[in-house]
Amino acid sequence: METTVGIADMKVSDDPEAILITRSLGSCIGVAVYDPRVRVGGLLHYLLPKSWNPDKAINNPFMSADTGIPLLFKSCYQLGAKKSRMVVKIAGGSQIMDATKVFSIGQRNHGALRKIFFRNNVMVDAEDIGGSVARTMRLSIATGEVSVKVPGQDYKLL
Repeated sequence: METTVGIADMKVSDDPEAILITRSLGSCIGVAVYDPRVRVGGLLHYLLPKSWNPDKAINNPFMSADTGIPLLFKSCYQLGAKKSRMVVKIAGGSQIMDATKVFSIGQRNHGALRKIFFRNNVMVDAEDIGGSVARTMRLSIATGEVSVKVPGQDYKLL
């Protein structure tokens, strides 16, 4: 059963039938986390590196890396996952619609994630980051497999 994770959204699951999927990862970042022992996983699709407006952060914490990433991990912990067992895979961070690289949102999104993970001693197990293509990312809760697709190509495992 496929469950869509929208833009500025997050889903977690312990249902072995679940496949979490997010589309349109341009400059946005998709973060998939999975604990293989308890078979709990989650997928976050965030847009911005930092939440500058506290009201917006409360109303939509999944819009930004600084508020969305901690909630992704905490939500998985509530289903029995442990940080020490988590497998982390990321995708996105493309340079789309910013040919002059004035804003570099994709690069800034990736940098924000790296800082958060560094401070919290979290390692990335695999990534498909950068470039100039949008991606679709899928996480199978039954197996923990994460796959990524770009337009015109088949899914590939991360």
